[in-house]
This record gives sequence, structure tokens and C-alpha cells, in this order.
Amino acid sequence: MRSPRLAALELRRFGRGKLPRAALVALLVLPLLYGALYLWSFWDPYGRLDRIPVALVNDDKGATADGHRLTAGADITKGLHKSDTFDWHQVSAEEARKGVEDGTYYLSLTMPADFSRRIASSAGDSPETGALQVRTNDANNYIVGQISRTVFAEVRQAASTKASRSFLDRIFISFSDIHGATVKAANGADDLEGGIGKAEKGSQDLAAGLKDAQAGSGRLSDGLARLDSGSGDLADGARQVADGTRTLADRVNGIADKVGPFVADNEKSIGDTARLVADSAGAVRHNLGTLVRTAPAAAQGAHKAADTLNAVYKARCTDAVLPDPACADLKKAQQAASDAARVADDVNVLVADQNGDLKKLDGQLATLQKQAKALADRSPRLSEDLDDAVAKIDKLNAGAQKVAAGARTLHSGLGSATTGAQALDDGIGRLSSGADTLSGGMYKLADGSGKLAGGLHDGASRIPDYDKKDRDQRTDVMADPVQLVSRDLHKAPNYGTGFAPYFIPLSLWVGAMVAYMLITPMNRRALAAGAAAWRIALAGWLPVVAIGVLQTLALMSVLHWAVGLQMARAAGTVGFLFLVTACFAAIVQWLNARFGAAGRILVLALLMLQLTSAGGTYPVQTSPGFFNALHPFLPMSYVVEALRRLITGGGLTPVWHACVVLLAFTAGALALTAVSARRRQVWTLDRLHPELTL
Repeated sequence: MRSPRLAALELRRFGRGKLPRAALVALLVLPLLYGALYLWSFWDPYGRLDRIPVALVNDDKGATADGHRLTAGADITKGLHKSDTFDWHQVSAEEARKGVEDGTYYLSLTMPADFSRRIASSAGDSPETGALQVRTNDANNYIVGQISRTVFAEVRQAASTKASRSFLDRIFISFSDIHGATVKAANGADDLEGGIGKAEKGSQDLAAGLKDAQAGSGRLSDGLARLDSGSGDLADGARQVADGTRTLADRVNGIADKVGPFVADNEKSIGDTARLVADSAGAVRHNLGTLVRTAPAAAQGAHKAADTLNAVYKARCTDAVLPDPACADLKKAQQAASDAARVADDVNVLVADQNGDLKKLDGQLATLQKQAKALADRSPRLSEDLDDAVAKIDKLNAGAQKVAAGARTLHSGLGSATTGAQALDDGIGRLSSGADTLSGGMYKLADGSGKLAGGLHDGASRIPDYDKKDRDQRTDVMADPVQLVSRDLHKAPNYGTGFAPYFIPLSLWVGAMVAYMLITPMNRRALAAGAAAWRIALAGWLPVVAIGVLQTLALMSVLHWAVGLQMARAAGTVGFLFLVTACFAAIVQWLNARFGAAGRILVLALLMLQLTSAGGTYPVQTSPGFFNALHPFLPMSYVVEALRRLITGGGLTPVWHACVVLLAFTAGALALTAVSARRRQVWTLDRLHPELTL
């Protein structure tokens, strides 16, 4: 009978009653108890840390740093309440202590009263470190204590980074302030350099100007001396003028005293006379025309009369002797006639107006008429005008007296000014010498201010000036200068996925171990019939392999669709697990076939050795040397490593390596089972009376 048929007959036994069927079902789901159920129980424990009760104590009193209120304890408390880490219960220090002791809380975190003060001290003269106080109790749970150390290390790092960031931010702000102040100082030094340069030029100009001033002060001194001499002459002249105006005023006042009453008494007569003169002048002007017409005839008549008188006089007084009185009268008449003839000639010449005298006469008569009329109009006020003239003369006299007094004061002042000018000349000489010294000093100062400005600009360029973006970036870097740049090539999403490569082969080993508790490793009929050993081995192996395939499908279905296991290579994982269950079935078959009842104990012992040396939890290098020595020689070591690559990803070299190893173990185990089957076909005393029966 062929091996597959023998295997089918072996499996057909489980369909002959309810209990065998139930046993087969239990056999199929047994790996779920080790694989799916166990993985499910701690599939993602870190994702449920918010259910762990932890006491939080905030005794921090706060502090003040650089005028700002610092409440580090309250900030950390607020951040922890917002986080998903632990179920925080804010309690008093005493409640926290008792809670950790009796198991109400797994651990406690305390921020002491001086927490903020110690953090704020980093900006002072005596910096201190702040301490977060953690209390754990491994009697409650050891793993929670280990987790808390990791979590609180992150809390401590965050608090330290925040404190450092605050301190460094103030430093960088100070850098910016220093930079700004230095730039202002440099700009001020530039202004100072420019001002000193101007001052230097001004000092040179001052020195040159003082030299000119010294020369001018010398001339001023000489001029004031001459002016002082001239002011003496001016004082003498002013005194003489004052004396003259006093004499004039005395005379005018004397005349006014005499004339004043006459003018006052004869204002009407003067007015009448002036009007008479004005009227006469007007009449003469009016009769100038008549004079022009009659003047030639009158001239002729005057000449005739003169000639007649002349002849009479000659006849009577020259040729004939007359009495002296008569001749005297006739002489007068002759002269009068001659004078009248001359006057007539003059009038005739005037009337001819060859030189414009007539017009001039007319103009003079008009002026006389106008002035006489004005005098007539002013005659009622002549007395007042005389008084005004006398007052003005008196005012002129008073002014002349003041001028004389001022001239004397000027002469005295110019004497003092002459003395002061000489002192000024001496002082300007000394100032000129000092200005030369100042000019030299200002040159040195200008050179020094240039070096100062250059140095300040150079210093400002070396002092960093950070804007808010740069300051925040540098603060972050210096507050946490070394960061862990983690690159997980093939990250397991949760705790269960990381441990699946360890628990899946465990469940399949247990499945094979229990299967051979129900199925004989070697078919008795085949042994009794003397079938070939290798057929007997295959007949006992194939049923368990078939059950293992079903176990694998059930286990992976539940893990994937129920628990949530995601595999990078799902088909490859399932196919590889078929090989794993075939290898495990071959090994368990051989141990049971070779050692009988004792083989079951060896199967369990071999499972323990594989679990402890496979490196499924901690790296095998962390285990004692004994387990490191076993690691390369047991199949589960290769299965765990291969499943990690198939589930989470990565290179397939370990998978192919594991396949080769598993095939070798499978072939070797089947060969050893065939040897055992061959031996079982021969009855011995040990087989008839076994030492141990299970």
C-alpha cells in the first residue's frame, strides 16, 4: 500500500465518531491558543499606556526670570495631560506615595517646589539643575517600571530642551541687541569721525582766522587809539556847537520877546498890508498888457520931453544966464526928464521881452502875489508860528547839549575801548598759539576716531544678528544639539507584529506536538505488513503535514483578518510556513518514533531550547554563551529570522537560507524516522516490556 493511501487511512479514523471529529477540530485550532490568542493579548501594549494609572504631583511654586514668569511645572503638567502616555491623576505628594505603595498607581512623577527656580537659575550667577522625581514599585509591575524610565527620559529631555531653549533664546536676543548697539556705536563713531574731521578743519580755519584776527586786533587797537583822539576833537567841536546853539537860542528868545508882542498886536495890519501887496501885484500883472501897448509911445514922449527940457536948459542956463534957483530947478527937471526917458527905454526894452525879462517879471509878480496872499492867510497865526520857531530853536539847543554830553561819553568810552583792544590783541595772540596746539590735537583725534569707527564696524560684522527665524532655528539646534536620526528600513507597526515571527513557529511546533499525540508516528498496519521503512515514515508524516497546512491557514487567517497582522509578503509567508510545519512534523515524528513515550518529553525540551536560543525576544547575543552555541544548530533560529523578512520586509537571503536548512532538517528527520521504522519491525525485549509508558 502506498504512503499517501496509508496517510489517508490514518486521517479517516477521525471521521468515525463525534469525539474524534472534535479532537481533529481542537487539533486544528490549537495553534490559535499559542499564536493568535497570545499575540492578541499583547498586540499593541504601548498603544494602551493611557490606561495605566500614574500619580502626578506638581508642587512647583514658579519663578521669575528676566521679568518673565516661569511655571515649568504647570507647563509640563499641561503637556502630560494632553499626551496619550499614561492615565495621569494629579494628586498630593502623600496620596502619590501611598498609591504607589498599595498599587493604586503603578508609579508617580513629582515636580518639586523649586523646580522652576532651578531652571530659571541657568540665567543667573549660580545655575542649578532641576530634578523630576520618579517613584516606582516593581512589586506592582516590573515592565511598567521599565517603560516609565523610557517615557520619563523623554519628559526630562523635553523639559531640559525647553529650559535650554529659553536660556539660549535670551542669549541670541542679547547677541542681536549687542549687534544693534554696536552698529549704532559704529554709526555714531562714523558721525564722530565726520564731526571731528570737520572740527579738525575748523580748528585749522580757527588757527588761520585767529592769526587774521590778531592782525585785525592790532589794527583795531591802532584805529581805536586814533578814534579816541578824534573823539576828543569831536567832544570839543560838539561843545562849541552847543555853546553856539545856546547863544542862538538866547538871541532868538530875546528877539521873540521883543517882536512877539508887536506881531501879536499887528497881525491884522500885517494881513491887510500883505493882501494889499498881493492885490497890487495882481493889478500890475493885469496891466502888463496895457504897458506893452503904451510903452513905445511913452518912450518917444519921454525922449521928446527930455530933448525939449534939454534944449530949454541949454538955452536958458547955458546960453542965457538965469538966476541960480531957476537954473537949479530946471536942471532937476532936465535930469528928471532924462531919468524918465531912461526908465521909458528900460520899460520899452522890458516890453520888447527880448531876454524874457517880462515873463520873469510876471513870474516874480505871481510869486509875490502868492506869497503875499499866503502871508495874509497866515497873519492871524503869526504869533503861534513865532512861538513854534522859538520852541524848535530851544529843542535844537537841547539836542546840541546832549550831543556834546554824548561826545564826552564817547570820548571816555573810546579810551576804555582802546585799553580793551590792546588786551584783546594780547588775548588773541595767546588764542592763536592755543589754536595751533588744538589743530594738532584734533588731527590725532580724527585719526583715532577713524580707527575707532573701523574697529566698531569690524566688531559689528563679527557679532551675529539673528532674526526670529534664525534665532528659533539656532536655539532648537543648541538646545538639542545631538538628535537621533532614526531610519527604520522596515518598521514593524506594533508590538505584536514584531513578536509574530517568534510565536507563529511556536504555535506550529505545539500543533505538530499535539498532532502526534493523536496520530501514531508510524502506521502499525504498515509495520505489521512489513512495508518499506520509507513508506512507513511518509505514511506517518503526511497526515500531520496535512493537518499542519490547515493549522497554518487557520492561524494566519485569524492573525490577518481578526488580529490585524499585515505582511509584506503574505503569499511567501504562508508558503514558507507550509515548509516550516512540514519540517516540524518530521522532527516531532522522528522523536516520537525513535524514543516512544520519552520522545514526547524530548519534543517539549527541544521546544524550550529553541525558544531560548532563537533570539525571538532579545538578540541572542544578549543571552548566555550556552544559548549562543545552540543558536546555529536549531531550526527555529532560521525560521524566526526568515519570518521577520517575510512579514516586515527586507532582503530574502535569510529566507532562502532558512528554506535550505528546513529542507535539510526535514529530509534528515524523515530518514531517521525510516531507520526507526526499520528497527520497529523487529521485536525486542524492550518493546515487549517498556521501561516507561505514557
